[in-house]
Amino acid sequence: MQDRLDEESIGRTLREALGSGMIRPEDTAVIFYDLDFLKSRISHLASLFPAGTLHALAIKANPLTGILAFARDVDPGIGVEAASVGEVYQALRTGYKPGMIVYDSPAKTSDDLAFALSRGVWVNADNLEEVGRIGEIIATLTGSGTLTGSGTLTGSGTLTGSGTLTGSGIPTMSGSVGLRINPQVGTGTIEESSVAGEYSKFGVPVRQYRQEIFRAYLTHPWLRGVHLHVGSQGCAMDLLVNGIGILYDLVLEINELKNKAGMTPVDVFDIGGGLPISYESGKKAPSMQEYLSKISVRAPKLLDPASFRLITEFGRWTYTNSGWTVSRVEYVKREHSINTVMLHVGADLFVRECLNPKDWHHEYLVYDREGRLKTGQDRNPYNLAGPLCFSGDILAKNISLPVTEPGDHLVIRDTGGYTFSMWSRYNSRPTPRILSCRGNHLEILKERESLEELAKFWD
Repeated sequence: MQDRLDEESIGRTLREALGSGMIRPEDTAVIFYDLDFLKSRISHLASLFPAGTLHALAIKANPLTGILAFARDVDPGIGVEAASVGEVYQALRTGYKPGMIVYDSPAKTSDDLAFALSRGVWVNADNLEEVGRIGEIIATLTGSGTLTGSGTLTGSGTLTGSGTLTGSGIPTMSGSVGLRINPQVGTGTIEESSVAGEYSKFGVPVRQYRQEIFRAYLTHPWLRGVHLHVGSQGCAMDLLVNGIGILYDLVLEINELKNKAGMTPVDVFDIGGGLPISYESGKKAPSMQEYLSKISVRAPKLLDPASFRLITEFGRWTYTNSGWTVSRVEYVKREHSINTVMLHVGADLFVRECLNPKDWHHEYLVYDREGRLKTGQDRNPYNLAGPLCFSGDILAKNISLPVTEPGDHLVIRDTGGYTFSMWSRYNSRPTPRILSCRGNHLEILKERESLEELAKFWD
């Protein structure tokens, strides 16, 4: 499977956009998504995991309605992971069935939980207090304080005894609620994207609260899932596998206790996402096949559909390499030892890259006015400066580029995830036009924001 889009395919799409007028004079920056590449990525993911796996792609990586709708139709196992009630609503609005939506958030209100649970959305509780709150909400929805049978919530807000969570009447998940547990396996090389250290704001720490976790699963028959997420970029494969293994061992213990009590076992296992991708030419990304192979060795029954229903939450892995961003070069400031390229994107679109450049970076290509790739190397290095009014708005420093001139097009590679979703309103700049491409066919996914639309944001 191709890991990244190559220079020629990017250039071909850029030339098509310039020649067809899809990049207009006012389009100082444009974001592109290659849907053929994205489809191959999603199909590859779905083909590797056991039948029945729910691949809940993280909405926070890319919340564009057109992209969510496209992903939904690639494979029947594609769902979404929502990090807020707003993302739950976005998923429902885009046509995802409730049972294909996984709701994770460390700060769900009672209203948020009632909204999700009453519609049959799968909820992962973040802490033990939230588990108690969910119990109260389920009791309210059912009109009683106890659950009978398997205690399963349906999309209508009532309970059935079939042991199947339904959304719009379609069986999708056995059980009704999961619990996020921090396996405390340590952090990766990027602290801000590691969430399974000794301390984490997410989940219940497994070592400190082991007995309380057992008690929760034995008290609440509707608590039928377990959830973890170790981190994303910067987390080695073995770290991810170790986290899964720790929770797998825990679940085996829980299920032994539940079996003795005559209770239905934990049978939904959400492994989160996190497998790193490549942002660099010549650097191979970790293999999803190898990841699954290591999981099967560490947690032998986990990939058996008769034992567990799996959930995954791959956002960065799915989306990032499918997208790229182009900015017109507005000015080039030349000094005796450094050149500064003034661009129309910066910390508004690349927050992490500008504020933490040692850990987050991209590769860059320069094309001329007609979309022809420029080669060679200028004798002086370049800084890539964004348009925002603060000195930290520098996308990259001291990088080698071909001789770059005003009117050229600078391409930032691998921007399909965690870029536009993190857009900043600072300085009130319009959001750019966003295009999709399939072969040579271009379509508008989202139009460039008008000044009037921008101003209304502040009303």
